[in-house]
Amino acid sequence: MGILSRASYVIRSKINSVLNRAEDPTETLDYSYEQMRDQLQDVKRGIADLTTQKKRLEMQKKRLEENVDKHNEQARTAVEQGREDLARRALEKKKTKMNQIEDLDRQISELQNQQDRLIEQKDELQTRIEEFRTKKETMKARHEAAKASSSVSEAMTATGEEFEDVGRAIERAEEQTEDMEARAAAMDELHESGAFDDVLSDKDSIDRELESLSTDSGVEAELETLKSDVGVEESTADPDAVDEEEIEEVASEVDDEEIESELAELQDEENE
Repeated sequence: MGILSRASYVIRSKINSVLNRAEDPTETLDYSYEQMRDQLQDVKRGIADLTTQKKRLEMQKKRLEENVDKHNEQARTAVEQGREDLARRALEKKKTKMNQIEDLDRQISELQNQQDRLIEQKDELQTRIEEFRTKKETMKARHEAAKASSSVSEAMTATGEEFEDVGRAIERAEEQTEDMEARAAAMDELHESGAFDDVLSDKDSIDRELESLSTDSGVEAELETLKSDVGVEESTADPDAVDEEEIEEVASEVDDEEIESELAELQDEENE
């Protein structure tokens, strides 16, 4: 096979492949059915035309037969009147008409045979068309059913893939939600433990504890000083047993301004 032949073969193959993909079987079947119907109409028109020609010949034959009868009468009349010459001429015309009638009979017979064959072909073609129509509708129904089934299968496949995507999206959403919930719980825990304060301050836990102890010691020292200044000594006795008059006497000896000053300093230290 030469290069040009191979190229031509490849091109035809590709064109045929493209046509096969673009072809709609149902449209092809409908087109074939219409073509067969057109052929049937052509056959019917041919039968009608042939029948018309045959009828014309039959009408012409009928007129010739009438002329034959007329020439018979003419010949008879001429003989009765002693005119053999006229009788001979009438018989000659009769003979010509008889020959024409015989020729018309042959033509009419041929046309009749053709008409019979065309009618048989028409009936056979019509039967085939009806059979093809039944097969065509069956094939179209099967094709549509297969097409619908394929569409449903494709839709189900697409739906399954979409469901998988939705499932994965739900899983990711759950994971993100759990991460956010865990982070929020961790933040609350860190906030309650004071870890955020650690971040904002340069002091560690030991510094804060020592500072707390120093503050407590200062408060206690101030309290002892205050108690010493006001003349109050620690006692294990019940406070309710102290004489009220003695308390009033001690309180009167303490300067009010001094007490207020001490209380103000104590409050400032607590605020710090």
